[in-house]
Amino acid sequence: MAKLYYQGHASIRITTNSGVVIYYDPYAGDGYELPADLILVTHQHQDHNKIELPARAADCVVYQNTDALKDGIYQKTTIHGVEIEATEAYNKNHPRESCVGYLLRVDGVLLYLAGDTSMTDQMRSGDLAARHIDYAFLPIDGQYNMDVNEAIACADLIKARHTVPMHMTFDGIFDRKIAEKLRVPGQLIIAAGEEIDLSAPSTCA
Repeated sequence: MAKLYYQGHASIRITTNSGVVIYYDPYAGDGYELPADLILVTHQHQDHNKIELPARAADCVVYQNTDALKDGIYQKTTIHGVEIEATEAYNKNHPRESCVGYLLRVDGVLLYLAGDTSMTDQMRSGDLAARHIDYAFLPIDGQYNMDVNEAIACADLIKARHTVPMHMTFDGIFDRKIAEKLRVPGQLIIAAGEEIDLSAPSTCA
């Protein structure tokens, strides 16, 4: 079973069942000692792109927003067995043409890592809801991205099995009081420094 370690702020480490190690927007917290097979970056703000932090495997791939969005087209690819699809991410602080989120399929589990964003046309269209996302990670700081109320509205559109708050403040890595305000069906709060198993929905009746 894949495991997800929340490093804090917008930084995540995922380890697949086969041992592939993925870092997403490295910047905050600890846990960078496992050699990376894949490093994902959503945009080039300094609190998302510290690609020098993780140790790297010999065949590590660094996949950034410039790879994921080319000529206005959101790219799809598979790297080390991980399916990756770039998604819309934008607001007044994050230009549409230089920011992305990601859909990742890991060991049969679909994660939506929204990046720095507010509500997007892709959310409104129902495209994300149609994907039957297992875990949606949404920023909720209300200064550089959507606030809690907008994130609740986004969660209602996305309809993920679990919705996880992240990027709660700009200068801190985790704030439980803010996280608890994201009251939605399937709410899941992961504290900085906490690791969870990424489980797929049960197929049993």
